[in-house]
Amino acid sequence: MLKQYLQFKLSQKLSPQQIQLMKLIQLPTQAFEQRLKQELEENPALEGGKEKSENELDSEFDNADDFNDNETINADDINVDEYLSDDEIPDYRTQANNYSSDDDEKTMPYAAGTSFTQHLINQLNTYRLNDEEREIAEFLVGSVDESGYIRRELNDIMDDLAFTQNVYTSEEKIESVLKIVHQLDPAGVGARSLQECLSIQLHRRDKTQQSELAIDIIDNAFDQFTKKHYKKLIQKFDISEAQLKEAISEIEHLNPKPGGSYAGNNRIVEHVVPDFAIKIVEGELELTLNGRNAPELHVSREYNNMLKGYKDTKDKSKSQKDAVIFIKQKLDAAKWFIEAIKQRQQTLFVTMSAIMHYQKDYFLTGDERNLKPMILKDIADEISMDVSTVSRVANSKYVDTPYGTKLIKEFFSESMKNDQGEDVSTREIKKILETVIEEENKKKPLTDETLATILKEKGYPIARRTVAKYREQLDIPVARLRKKI
Repeated sequence: MLKQYLQFKLSQKLSPQQIQLMKLIQLPTQAFEQRLKQELEENPALEGGKEKSENELDSEFDNADDFNDNETINADDINVDEYLSDDEIPDYRTQANNYSSDDDEKTMPYAAGTSFTQHLINQLNTYRLNDEEREIAEFLVGSVDESGYIRRELNDIMDDLAFTQNVYTSEEKIESVLKIVHQLDPAGVGARSLQECLSIQLHRRDKTQQSELAIDIIDNAFDQFTKKHYKKLIQKFDISEAQLKEAISEIEHLNPKPGGSYAGNNRIVEHVVPDFAIKIVEGELELTLNGRNAPELHVSREYNNMLKGYKDTKDKSKSQKDAVIFIKQKLDAAKWFIEAIKQRQQTLFVTMSAIMHYQKDYFLTGDERNLKPMILKDIADEISMDVSTVSRVANSKYVDTPYGTKLIKEFFSESMKNDQGEDVSTREIKKILETVIEEENKKKPLTDETLATILKEKGYPIARRTVAKYREQLDIPVARLRKKI
């Protein structure tokens, strides 16, 4: 038996415009500039900068009637006056008044140079190689990553050589050519692991007693070395603690990332452009939004004139009507984009302002122990916005403070109660934990259990497993790996 049910379902869908606005809010300054440039290139109805004339065009058409036509362009007639009056404001801009007009944005020039890959190939040219060896060597050099390593298996490289270069060879041949790559500078380049990288560098050094021991440790006891089993190393090689200390010092002076040492590396280092700046002026905090986030935009006068010309034409052809539909679409997009930029500015400024006032004690002192517990919902409730909006601002934006440039999400932290029953930030506890570990005796590093006891004595009753979690979040290794001889 068939039964019919009537079910009501409440759902909320975001419009394409809302989704685009969220994406705009999420963009940091440099990415936003690229997005703005792209929009200006793609939409001729949108223009940047000031208009040549400051006379508003809307008064010109205030008394004009909507055009009437027996034929309809579409189901929703275009109101030409709407475009001629509402949005043709010559100085229709999204300029914010919270930054100085003479704050010039300086750009960082980059020096031209040889790429890291080309630097290695230039060295290959000094070696006598046959055609096959040269192709393999250049392919291996092309496989070197930005740290200076080749992180692919030789059989995968062999397959790629066959499929992409028409070079059919063996793993043994590739291994022999790789040894040539290992002779290139910087020392250690082309290594397949940290162990191999350190070994290559040690083998290229002048042989001394301590360097020979260092080679022995890296080649034959790397696992015990990385785990800092110093007593086992002393027993294994029958050496004194002083000899081991000298060998470890030799190893510590090696470069674990040989690729990063080359100044001509073609990987451009990303320079963080702060989206906000906080200054202390006469004891008060002052927030400014980076001026590059506040472009001057207006709707194209030329496009408005096209609409005026269409309106004044008595006999409207189909091609003209098609053109006016196109113009309408471009003007709609331009209007929306201008409004979206304004909303983006307001959202960024309001959100950061709330964060600044919430963490006023920190921004006035720079002491991380003054950071209050703060979660996304605290700021969202404060400014009556969605948590996801606050998250988009916090996760991708930087603020220039008197204490350095900071990622905004770093100011957020959970809370816990101290022994006085007061809410304290987990950031505060992590800072104290970090300080305790920095000041510990490195010959006898503190265990997580001991750290938990020390924090409890300082008024922060947290469990050992919580100490371990915070330590891992701070990227601090366990006690055994912090040990030094």
